[in-house]
Amino acid sequence: MRLGLMMAVLASSSGCLLTTDIPDPALDVPGAYKEDHARREDAPPALDWWRAFKSRELNVLMEEAQTVNLDIAAATARILQADAQARTAGSALLPLVSGGASATRSKSASSGGGTVTSGGTTTNASRADHNTFVASLSASYEIDFWGKNRDALLAAESTANANRFDRDTIALTTYASVANAYFEVLATQDRLATAARNIAAAQRIYDAIKARVTAGTSSDLDLSQQETVLANQRAAVPPLRQTLAQQQNILATLVARPPEAVNIAGGTLNSISAPRITPGLPSELLTQRPDIRRQEQQLAAATANVGSARAQFFPTIQLTGQGGYQSVALAALFTPQSMFYNAAVGLTQPIFDGGAIQANFDLTRAQQDELLQTYRKTVISAFADVDNALVSIKQTAEKLRLQRIVLRSSRRAFDLSERQLTIGTIDIVTLLNTQLTLFQAEDALSQAQMAWLQSYVSLYQALGGGWMPKTVNGEGPADAL
Repeated sequence: MRLGLMMAVLASSSGCLLTTDIPDPALDVPGAYKEDHARREDAPPALDWWRAFKSRELNVLMEEAQTVNLDIAAATARILQADAQARTAGSALLPLVSGGASATRSKSASSGGGTVTSGGTTTNASRADHNTFVASLSASYEIDFWGKNRDALLAAESTANANRFDRDTIALTTYASVANAYFEVLATQDRLATAARNIAAAQRIYDAIKARVTAGTSSDLDLSQQETVLANQRAAVPPLRQTLAQQQNILATLVARPPEAVNIAGGTLNSISAPRITPGLPSELLTQRPDIRRQEQQLAAATANVGSARAQFFPTIQLTGQGGYQSVALAALFTPQSMFYNAAVGLTQPIFDGGAIQANFDLTRAQQDELLQTYRKTVISAFADVDNALVSIKQTAEKLRLQRIVLRSSRRAFDLSERQLTIGTIDIVTLLNTQLTLFQAEDALSQAQMAWLQSYVSLYQALGGGWMPKTVNGEGPADAL
């Protein structure tokens, strides 16, 4: 007992003797993003970053997704599971105490007290009753001298933290999906409105050519070609309606409601504002992206598992004790004469296990190395994601500008060709080409506008969503937005 108590004091003062530190990932963090051309006066992403698009309906959908999305709810449940597992791992650091009570009654034969005759032989015999009453407490405690249990607890706590960041990653992906699906709805509605205008324009041209056929100034071939253009424009409508329904159903799923219970009003992409945002510094990304933080915590858990596996090479020291009362009479059970106790110290040293401990140690080391490489890749990929999003914003904005020029030119050419058709001075091939060019330009404009807005969503996602605002001196977070 004295040896055991000395070891317990030493273990509590020394802590985990063999726990290794998290390995250095040896990352080359750049000073700035290659494609960062934002003005410094632009704000970093706010916690409710979706409000920068200035859409009331999008804000409502985001608030619903925050509270009822099923993927986020499942991730929250996994956090509770991980917390419970961490508490289970921590229980090994505390003594195990149990209480017990028992009452037994037995009967045995003894000599003397009576006469029994059998086969001419006479013996004295009696039967005695025995009662035994016991009330006791027992305790056991494993001295965590080598830090095995403490490292197991650190691993479980790091895993629980990783689940928290995993929940944040799922939430960020959900919010991005809501925004992208909503912009898809608006873009499809714009394309349907464009299709309706194109059908009306093609119908006007068809009616004009038909009148000329009646007058004998155009041929049936000209009318058939225009009829094909009109039919193609009408055939483009059903796939757009299908896309609209699918995106609305996606939004319904994201807010955990059946499609019949969701009414998306939508509107037009022209009502959406483009946010102004600065990506900050690459070093800030390491603390903002939840997937990076998740990998960091998983690496910490793997490192703690290495320490716990190494500690299994060393002896296990176990303290056990039991004390209580034992008596043959219930009335005398809790008297000083009935008291008993025992204590023991046990030490177990692995000698030969067929290499199981070494194999487990090698396994944890390999898992740690795998997570280290995964962490490095996650960080590098995060830098690339931000640069890709910045490039996408720049190039989609340029494409949108050029597409507007294309649309203006094609609309002017179509207007001219329609006027020339009225006075009968245009070739039918030229007329058909100007129609198709206009119809394609109008449809491409809606898609370019959607891609431009979705590139901002990609940037928010690459930056890890919203950031806590800093204080004036930049030393800590202020109140959440």
